[in-house]
Amino acid sequence: MRHRPHLSRRSMMLAALALGGAARTARAQAPVEADPWPSLSGQIFDDHPVGDGGRVLSLEAPYRAEDAATVPITLHNLLAPDAAQRIQQITLVIDGNPSPLAARFSPGPQSGIRTLSTRVRIDSYTNIHAVAAMGDGSLLATTSFIKAAGGCSAPAAKQETSEIPIGTMRFRQFPQEQPDGLKQAQLMIRHPNYSGMQMDQLTRLYVPAHFVSSVQVWQGGDLLLALESGISISENPEYRFDYRPNGAADFHAEVHDSRGQVFKQSWPAARA
Repeated sequence: MRHRPHLSRRSMMLAALALGGAARTARAQAPVEADPWPSLSGQIFDDHPVGDGGRVLSLEAPYRAEDAATVPITLHNLLAPDAAQRIQQITLVIDGNPSPLAARFSPGPQSGIRTLSTRVRIDSYTNIHAVAAMGDGSLLATTSFIKAAGGCSAPAAKQETSEIPIGTMRFRQFPQEQPDGLKQAQLMIRHPNYSGMQMDQLTRLYVPAHFVSSVQVWQGGDLLLALESGISISENPEYRFDYRPNGAADFHAEVHDSRGQVFKQSWPAARA
């Protein structure tokens, strides 16, 4: 039986935060904060102190995004591969979004993951924080500022491949080997990831939120990556990451969404 990593109770707030209307109402009634991060940090991390993670983790993002609904971001683990400390989890917070807690990424203990990329929605000019939870219990953050707006309410892109069922996945294995012996893979998930803020142009009604809530990727019996996510991840989520090959014959992925749907798929490992 495969081990399913324990996900913290705090992670359950992702679904609640996805109902962005309450958050927007609260902000309208309360004074505007010059910097929302101190309050967000206290809520998300239970007032645990968050230190400077510039030597542990880097966050790569465009200063001015071309499309606020699909903003590419990349996380880099800066620790040496043989470092005594290990990043156990990375929390991605988009300060200015209606649902600031965008995702939590938990690399498998033997995965070797050092780089992880995805695409997010940005609702207004904002800081993005990536917070690493370390093995000793400390929290270390790095940040990047992005100029973009309207990404959470932007209409869904026209689906030219609408005949492809929701939950269909593609798993791409890149043949190039990295200098440290790692390889790269990319998981692509067919899902609208509706934010609950998008309007149907025919009915003029808001489309209910419907998004990928969790993903697990396995290499044979070893967990590569587990993540929880919400409405701040772009439609048709994509995750590209490096990993340490373990000789397994196949890869597996399991995806859950906010309506309780579960999708599973497997792929044979590419031959070297």
